[in-house]
Amino acid sequence: MRTRITELFNISYPIIQGGLANLAYAELAAAVSNAGGLGQITATSLPSTAHLREEIRKTKALTEHPFGVNIAIGQHRSVDELVEVAVEEGVAAISLTGGNPEPILRRLQDVSIKKLVLVSAVRQAQKAESLGADAVMAVGQEGGGHIGRGDTGTIVLVPRVVESVRIPVIASGGIADGRGLMAALALGAEGIEMGTRFVATKECIAHPAYKEALVQGQETDTIVIKRSIGAPGRVLPSPWVDRILDEEAKGTTPEQLWPYITGERNRRAILEGHMDEGFAWAGQSMGLIQSVPSVAELFDQMVRDAEGMLNQLNRMMSS
Repeated sequence: MRTRITELFNISYPIIQGGLANLAYAELAAAVSNAGGLGQITATSLPSTAHLREEIRKTKALTEHPFGVNIAIGQHRSVDELVEVAVEEGVAAISLTGGNPEPILRRLQDVSIKKLVLVSAVRQAQKAESLGADAVMAVGQEGGGHIGRGDTGTIVLVPRVVESVRIPVIASGGIADGRGLMAALALGAEGIEMGTRFVATKECIAHPAYKEALVQGQETDTIVIKRSIGAPGRVLPSPWVDRILDEEAKGTTPEQLWPYITGERNRRAILEGHMDEGFAWAGQSMGLIQSVPSVAELFDQMVRDAEGMLNQLNRMMSS
């Protein structure tokens, strides 16, 4: 496939792996890049800049292809030093999610590293473009993890962003297969970002219980938490999530809610498999997940599905 996204990153397929807090490290990032997409390392899940540098070098040892570093802004810590490490190590891309990306985009203005910004509204996309972003990732409310406050679905958000900016747009939210890829391209996007689908792959370090929950779950099962504090995020159901919602119903302040939504509670579920004692991000696309393939197998299937869908559309148009 050839789009501005494949040309921007020198990749074979316009498929980008999401940041995946606590999960996206060298093995997964390299597998995605080796399969022809753009893998990413999650930076703010790592305890120090030294760990980020080590993870980048591990990834370089596993792939000769481009990969990126995802930096989640506003995670109760400064990310400036993480940005500097990514720049020093010469990664292909830095993606920014959550919070205000302006200070980092200004820092990166004269750097050759490509800059991606996750947005959930037209205004955010236009602002990112004005600050020098090379592409934006438009995430609809179907997505897993943090989804923005607008509740706009991917099928409406993507074309609205496409018609509002000149830079390439990457569709995110509710995409898990070749059909979603073709749909995104039909909406005017030039690539896709997937998070939930990459959790359920062999190379992801997620606990088997988490992966199994994604395979067994339906698109109707996910729940949105943290609306009350202006940071909505989509998760799998669990008794712990019920506790979070109960606290929110009481009008709990962000400070009072924090013990329920810490990274430790996320890791308890996704890495240790104690799904009832924490929360796990998941998008509605889990209704499309039926297996846990390798990343290479997933890409092969997606390409076959996309080609099949294209042939089907061509037959429809010519009949």
